[in-house]
Amino acid sequence: MTKLGVVFKPQNPPERLREVVRVADSTGLEQLWLCEDCFAEGGISATAAALAWSEHVTIGVGVLPAPLRNVAVTAMEIATLERMFPGRTIWGVGHGNQEWMGQAGVRVASPMTLLREYLDALQDLLAGQRITVEGRYVRLDDVALDWPPASPPPVIVGGFGPRTLRLAGEYADGVVTGTTLAGIESAIELTRQGRAEHTASKGFSFGVQLVAATGPDAADRAEAEVRKLGHDMNDGLCAVGDAQAIADTVTRWAQAGADTVVLEPTPDEPDPTGFFRFLAEKVRPLIP
Repeated sequence: MTKLGVVFKPQNPPERLREVVRVADSTGLEQLWLCEDCFAEGGISATAAALAWSEHVTIGVGVLPAPLRNVAVTAMEIATLERMFPGRTIWGVGHGNQEWMGQAGVRVASPMTLLREYLDALQDLLAGQRITVEGRYVRLDDVALDWPPASPPPVIVGGFGPRTLRLAGEYADGVVTGTTLAGIESAIELTRQGRAEHTASKGFSFGVQLVAATGPDAADRAEAEVRKLGHDMNDGLCAVGDAQAIADTVTRWAQAGADTVVLEPTPDEPDPTGFFRFLAEKVRPLIP
């Protein structure tokens, strides 16, 4: 079955998160996704609050910027929440917006090298291993978690480029990307190439993120948002219209190979809480 997620945009003030979490949890929505966009809201602190306010919904973080967070600290934070709320999280890691990383003073010369080292170390730490790493960016000396999770949560990559997609297949448990509908087949193939390099057999989730909107001005709002990303409405990156139209778009992506579809409301969505309820109660039942 296709998993459906919805993003709580960091353009909303943090104090609005509680009502959105409660709607997502009470309506049976599978996934609620949080962002760590600089310099808006912290992904880990928001996740902790969302977990405490809910009982069932899976909380996804998309994504923690690797340059911004020491990998040992990230592993400690993830392990702590996973032990308190087992099986309720998905953790996304990515390069981070390079302009933001420069503003924060943590931009690196080789984001790909950092992400490869970061994912390798993070997965090992969450698996309870004691590791020493002498990488270009990640350096750890005899580090192990005192309280590793009983079962490590999924760690995925948020990214777009071919090298990043291959890296996700090799080192992560999944990916969330923004490929076009026409490009999804080649994007999936890139992750398969990465998985072929991994010696251990593992599951892999391929997720896509779409701009979503409903209401009389939905098309205009969605088009304005995808144009910021360098695309247009014909690229398939929008799920727009009434419940059936949005469900049909999600189904097309699922048929093309996505097992998870994450819907992102526009930053100017007038009623974020109502939008969550609409997707959970009206759209979700229409998706196979």
